[in-house]
This record gives sequence, structure tokens and C-alpha cells, in this order.
Amino acid sequence: MEPDPALLDSIHRGLSEALGNIAGLRWICDLPGGDINQAARLRSGNTDWFLKYHRAAASDMFAAEAQALVEISATGCIRVPSPVAFGSDGQTAWLVLEYLELAPNGPPALLGEQLAALHTVSHGHYGWARDNFIGTTPQNNSYHDSWAGFWRDNRLKPQLAMAQTGGYGGRLVRLGEQLLVAVEQLLDGHQPTASLLHGDLWAGNKAFTHAGQPVIFDPASYYGDRETDIAMTELFGGFGAEFQTAYQAHARLPDGYHRRRELYNLYHILNHLNLFGAGYLSRCENMIEHLLAQLR
Repeated sequence: MEPDPALLDSIHRGLSEALGNIAGLRWICDLPGGDINQAARLRSGNTDWFLKYHRAAASDMFAAEAQALVEISATGCIRVPSPVAFGSDGQTAWLVLEYLELAPNGPPALLGEQLAALHTVSHGHYGWARDNFIGTTPQNNSYHDSWAGFWRDNRLKPQLAMAQTGGYGGRLVRLGEQLLVAVEQLLDGHQPTASLLHGDLWAGNKAFTHAGQPVIFDPASYYGDRETDIAMTELFGGFGAEFQTAYQAHARLPDGYHRRRELYNLYHILNHLNLFGAGYLSRCENMIEHLLAQLR
């Protein structure tokens, strides 16, 4: 695409504020941006950057993402692209990251090992220092002392309310109301360590440098049950047995994970319903019915 002059000017000002004067900023090419954001490669002199941008996005969406990347990077456990600058031209929010040459495949066992290390970073409460977004969906990260309370009130309840507002009432609402009552029973006293999470760990949000270093990106981070990250790696595939084996070797999952996995992945399927439409409705309903059936 031809870059919007107002957008490019906004990025130029933001980069100059972050790095000092940037001369000759150019839009090199569009890049695949996934289902939510658009992306491009920028260049100034001999330096390339990766640009993410989204028209009509919430003004703080990329600020929260940049903060999560900084927090993950500071652990030293796993590679993330470093955020350089973020901002908005008034119409389009944008985030500039370091440009990394990435490959889709690399050593999955190393990814499992490094994710296990990330999950040892912990906090005294469930939540995060600020609210953020999963895709474009707001994510409430207010702190809780109860994991069941956090998962019910900060994750499932807002998604179900959004679905109702979006017109997916009826059976989903009835089942959802029953599920919210049952969350504590389904989690059965499970009170895990509040681990630093990626938060949106599907296969499209991981890659490898050409040297074989795992890289994760597009986080929706908070402190919570590490099982939620692992559950999502199994939701859409793309991680494989070597990854799972290596993760378990360094941080064995506790008993009951397979019972909790569906409850955790329901959050992401509800979010897909709210982001992408009715094609996910029956799957949401079936997942809730299956969860409730465990209590009978």
C-alpha cells in the first residue's frame, strides 16, 4: 500500500523522540499482519524496523503491548522483539519494534525450556499492573487473591457479557450463567503460583531466529496460572510433542491440568466469537455443556 503521510509523519516524530532525529524514514513494504493488525517494514539509513498498526484501535493498546514485551525481556528467559516507539496519528495506533529475521520452524524443545523458565517469574497476586488487550478485546487485569475469582470475573464474565451485547444471547447466555456459578467447583481449590504469562500463545505468536533462538511476540500478558499458556498451545496446534516434553521436563504440570484445559481455552474461543463472529458460537456452547457435564 501507499503509506498514509499522516501515519508516516506520526511514526517519524515518535521514533525521533525515542532515538533522536531520524532521517529519511521510508516505508519499504507491507508485511503479513495476522487477523487483527496490519504490518510493514520501515527503514531509515541502514536500520530496519517492524511496524504494527491498527486503524481505530484503542489509544493505549500498543502501549500495553510494549510494556509486556519489556517485562518479558527483562526476565532474560526468552527472546522478544524490543519495542522502540508507539503512538497514534489520531486515527491509527502504531507500534514500532526491532526488525528480526524470523523463521517459522526451529528447536521446539528449546522453546519449551525457555517458556518453562519464563513461568518461574511470579507475583503475589493474579493480574497485572495495567489492563491490556487480547486482539482488540479489552482484558481486565485488576488484581485478585483468588485464582477462581480472577478467571471467573476478569476473563469469562466479560467475554460472556460481550457476546450477549453482540447478539449471541439465548442458549449461550443460559449456559454461561451456569458456568460462572460453577467455576470455583470446576477449579476445585486450584490456587497456582501467579506466573508471568504470554497470554495469547498460539502458534502464530512464536517463531525462531535463523540461529535457532525462540522468539515470542504479540503478548497479552498478566500473572496467572501457567497452565493457561500451555492450554492455548494445544488449542490450535503448531507446537508439537517435543515442545510439550521439554516443558514438562523443566516444569511438570500438576495433576488436574487436563480437566482445567477446556475451561482455560473457552476464554479464547469466546474471544474468537466476539472478534470473528458466529462461526464459533456452537463450539462455545458445546465447550460449556461439556464443562458443566463434569459436575453431574
